[in-house]
Amino acid sequence: MIRKLNHKKEQVSKDIYHVFQASYKIEAKLLQVKFQDFPPLKRTVNEFQDSTTNFYGFWKASKLAAVIEIDKVNNITDICSLVVHPLFFRQGIAKKLLEFAVELYNSEIIIVETGLANKPAIILYEKFGFVLQGKYMTSIGIEKVKFSFHKTH
Repeated sequence: MIRKLNHKKEQVSKDIYHVFQASYKIEAKLLQVKFQDFPPLKRTVNEFQDSTTNFYGFWKASKLAAVIEIDKVNNITDICSLVVHPLFFRQGIAKKLLEFAVELYNSEIIIVETGLANKPAIILYEKFGFVLQGKYMTSIGIEKVKFSFHKTH
């Protein structure tokens, strides 16, 4: 079940934080980055609470299994984060959250970024119909890729 998360509440932000920590530790390993150097792992519970983005959670067996973080600016929807707790990997949850976001946000363009070495995410986005827009190097030496999905009405 997918539902909007009230990240302004401390316990909800803590739940989001725990899923992000578990998931991004796996991505940091894929990208061969030290945990302490990986920006997503530096986010605090307070930063989640103060965020202006929207968070939606996928619940499985009464546990928060995954979170998608979305920001919409004008007619572009930005998937800021899509994280699945490792206990729930390879169950199609990320795909369900992508489908949910595409349906919910009436944007012509949806964008998402990930690390170049995060092959599972890249495969997911490409299978879903996202198209590679470019690659770039971050200031901390992580090569990233940017994808876009153009919705047809």
